[in-house]
Amino acid sequence: MSSTNGYAALEAGKALEPFRFERRAIGPNDVHITISHCGICHSDIHQARDEWGGSIFPMVPGHEIVGTVLAIGTDVKSFHPGETVGVGCLVDSCQTCHSCQRGLEQYCQDGLVFTYNSRDKAGEPTYGGYSTHIVVDQRFVFHIPTSLTAAGAAPLLCAGITTYSPLKHWNVGHGHKLGVLGLGGLGHMAVQLGNALGAEVTVLSRSSSKQPDAARLGAKDFALVNGQASNASLAGRFDFIIDTVSAPHDYTSCLEMLKTDGTLILVGAPEQPTPLGAFPLVMRRRRMVGSLIGGIPETQEMLDFCAENRIESEVEIIPIQGVNEAYERIMRGDVRFRFVIDMSSLGRE
Repeated sequence: MSSTNGYAALEAGKALEPFRFERRAIGPNDVHITISHCGICHSDIHQARDEWGGSIFPMVPGHEIVGTVLAIGTDVKSFHPGETVGVGCLVDSCQTCHSCQRGLEQYCQDGLVFTYNSRDKAGEPTYGGYSTHIVVDQRFVFHIPTSLTAAGAAPLLCAGITTYSPLKHWNVGHGHKLGVLGLGGLGHMAVQLGNALGAEVTVLSRSSSKQPDAARLGAKDFALVNGQASNASLAGRFDFIIDTVSAPHDYTSCLEMLKTDGTLILVGAPEQPTPLGAFPLVMRRRRMVGSLIGGIPETQEMLDFCAENRIESEVEIIPIQGVNEAYERIMRGDVRFRFVIDMSSLGRE
């Protein structure tokens, strides 16, 4: 066991505060990582506030983790001390079900363990990356390419793979018109990745202030979607729309922007159900699909793709002491585009 400093929500909706806990002893297949940076995902806020239900407290959030290998177990061959590595949303799965056998561990049917707010196979709660150290099975650790910065790479482990996976699965690329709804942590990754895959990207936003950033990130076009008239002008334009918005909004208007056989991809997760009529689907044979992060092989593929195409998350680095203010700023949309915690700040407590 090793004593670890972190920040935790002790109860739903309470401010995060310093929290000391024990990490498990390193086993033969484990990698012990000193965390240097951890991104803040909107899902951290949802879960720390128990907005999705079922949260486990005390909770140490964080699943966009980059750090340095401190030690390795006796059976670890792929990692070495001193290497920069990452940990994403998963730290274990059954490894035997149909999904795991296909490298789709995120859809594991019998043993999925999330990096935090989950329970490991011994029934103990998992604690995430708002902490100084973490011990993870080598199968769920990623090599971070040397051309990526630690802070810029951290959000790739959730925001990056969450958008990369569906774009690859539905073969979005050359000849496709892709709409990206929302230009936040997920959206700004979808723009860069969609552009690198060859799609013609349009950012769909309620705020005209996002237009310069959209163009700089690689979008060919920008459209306001803050009223019926503006939405009507986009009718039937897109082959795909990737919807990154995590607040309740109108799916019907999104579907009506799609061509016949177009696909609306949901990666945002509003806490409330959203009504949906049948006609926007049936009248143009449109599809509405969802996607959850990516499996282990695909996440490493995404990291390598980002390195090759010089793609990182655009981040604002903060000390851990500013995490509660960062949560409030995220809720106001006041971040461009992802907060990343410099975990060395825990040593200054």
